[in-house]
Amino acid sequence: TSVVAASCSLLLLLLLLSQSVSADAITYQLVMAFLARTVLWYIVFAGFAVNYMLRINMNIAMVSMVSWAYLKNQTKTSQCEQTVAVNSTSVWRETDDSGFPWDETVQNRILGSFFWFHWVTQIPGGLLARKYGTKAVFGLSNFSCCLLNLLIPMCAYAGSNVLVANRVLQGLIVGMAWPSMHHLTAQWIPPNERSKFVSAYLGSSVGVAITYPLCGFILNHLPWEAVFYVTGALGTLWFIIWWLLVYDSPSQHPRISEKELKYIQDSLGPALAKTKMAIPWKPIALSVPVYMVIIAQWGGGWGLFTLMTQAPTYFSVILGWNIKMAGIWSGIPHLGRWLFALGFGIFADYLLRNKKLSRTNVRKLAVLFSNVLQGLLVIGLAYSDCNSTAAILFLVVATGVHGAVTSGPLSNVVDISPNFASVLQGFVGLFTNTPGFVSAYLVGELTFENQTLERWKLVFLITSGMLISSGVVYLLFADSELQPWNNGVVEGSREEQEVLSTKREMITVVQNPSRMFNENTERNGTKR
Repeated sequence: TSVVAASCSLLLLLLLLSQSVSADAITYQLVMAFLARTVLWYIVFAGFAVNYMLRINMNIAMVSMVSWAYLKNQTKTSQCEQTVAVNSTSVWRETDDSGFPWDETVQNRILGSFFWFHWVTQIPGGLLARKYGTKAVFGLSNFSCCLLNLLIPMCAYAGSNVLVANRVLQGLIVGMAWPSMHHLTAQWIPPNERSKFVSAYLGSSVGVAITYPLCGFILNHLPWEAVFYVTGALGTLWFIIWWLLVYDSPSQHPRISEKELKYIQDSLGPALAKTKMAIPWKPIALSVPVYMVIIAQWGGGWGLFTLMTQAPTYFSVILGWNIKMAGIWSGIPHLGRWLFALGFGIFADYLLRNKKLSRTNVRKLAVLFSNVLQGLLVIGLAYSDCNSTAAILFLVVATGVHGAVTSGPLSNVVDISPNFASVLQGFVGLFTNTPGFVSAYLVGELTFENQTLERWKLVFLITSGMLISSGVVYLLFADSELQPWNNGVVEGSREEQEVLSTKREMITVVQNPSRMFNENTERNGTKR
């Protein structure tokens, strides 16, 4: 509770600091705090925190689930003898011999099974959101995962294969969540506010930062089963709030003010279609801006998955820390990642609102931080060797600056096609979720029976190369302008298509009258 209260207080402080500190500014921000889309931000933020809580709770619960007889055989030798020992009892030694007889292979199969088919439901998640709305798809995706989470203890006692089946199903269902949210963003959020709103997606980072210490506390006082009951109950509570307060569009919201509704509708303008359209698959598949988003998210995902997944092992095996301290310092950077995302989102929206930079250049500036700068910091981590202070510093800052991704590639998806944002993110997700598999496999191959500083240095240098190269490509070729295929192909009668075409021509004339005049003179064979 204290963490949530502190986060809310910090959020309000950041909002206040984003404007001049005056009575009028404070009044304005207090009014903003009760807008429908502001409330939506908080609920979406909590939804992504729950999403990641359900993903990673198994990582720490596994320590207490497995018999100590299997855990004690793991080599924990440190190459860094000068590392200062932490005066606390290792989590590994707090377990007893009464756990499940699962060896290392079985444990890794259980942990990794969540992501085996996670990518399969990326596009279906976007398609279902367009048809049934994000409220149903995102909400039921998380809630279904909560129900399966509550069944984990029963599945574990039934056998490791039953537990694996549960985790595979969880990953398959939750795969629909992220792409479905882009549909809601496109329906609700004005273009100049998207960077800040998309920072809610990094509720996932706060979920990581909170889940590890929360589950550690539970494991110290209660049986391991309580981890899944508590996290499942928290997720269910979130779902009830989500279902009662969230609506798929501003026009459906019963409590939104007329002023806010008009502002949102006017801001979205003609870019958001009111007519059902067929998905332009071919233009999407051939779009350079789409592939720039894929490249940037691929590189950023490689860095994120590597640091998030491998940091505890690196600190424990190489630097010789106890597992508790390694877990704490592996979680803290993700809180910094969210805070940086929020701050950079406010800054990015300021640049757009005041026309300091074009939308494309704002997205590129974000990638300069989330990919290129992060890559440079990971090089520092690679060469920190046995200097624990330097390693912590580089890890925290490198993970933190990746928060700018919400103002970069994630917002870029909605920029180029608000009508197909959910489907587009699903298409992008087909590619950008694979680093979770590939990077883990590569790290395993490089460090298998060779847990040395030199091997881990190679791991971090490869990660840095992925980050910097993907960032440079994005900086050179990315585009955030609305794409022509955003209008899609209208599904309906010929008359409906002609009416829509006429409306588009009228919008063009209003926005750029000289363009219509030039086209008419060209048809008549005259020159200006």
